[in-house]
Amino acid sequence: GSRDRSLEVMRAFKRDRGAEWLRVVTLKANAGQSAAVMAGVEQARAPIVATLDGDMQNDPRDIPSMLARVEQGEADAVVGVRAQRQDTFVRRASSKVGNAVRNFLTGDKVKDAACGIKVIRRSYFLRAPRFVGMHRFMATLVRYLGGEVREQDVNHRERYAGTAKYGIGNRMWKGLRDCFAMRWVRQRLLMHEVKEEF
Repeated sequence: GSRDRSLEVMRAFKRDRGAEWLRVVTLKANAGQSAAVMAGVEQARAPIVATLDGDMQNDPRDIPSMLARVEQGEADAVVGVRAQRQDTFVRRASSKVGNAVRNFLTGDKVKDAACGIKVIRRSYFLRAPRFVGMHRFMATLVRYLGGEVREQDVNHRERYAGTAKYGIGNRMWKGLRDCFAMRWVRQRLLMHEVKEEF
């Protein structure tokens, strides 16, 4: 659903390089980041999924070490923390305040909820309640579902592509609403797993 050249670039990459391994999924309309992430998760074939933002600020070289921790059973999710964040002072400060409020309201402790680079067992995505903005709460949702979460410092680059879609004005009120919703979810979440089928 993006209005940039992403689809065109991916089609050309697949065609010109014979990249049969690359599967490109398009949505009928732009439904937001959470919907895009979930569409990818639904189409994924592997039991572990890695996500990262497309603005080139995340470094894909961080994925192998995060993946290894999940594969070795250390955690069900390893989420990134932008330790040396390459953003403006306002963005860094608003993120610190947002994370503090978010943690207070949700009862969780996440250093960098908005960091896009995450490695999570696919089953947790599929079991999580779905809502607009859920991608920012995946660490908390994994914990709510009984999973083990680890945080890992990751590289962060200056923005190379695209423009920031989120800011104080368009995230604060929605973020607060989502945090209160997460408090409700924590109390009401269905926690069942099939033991046996015969």
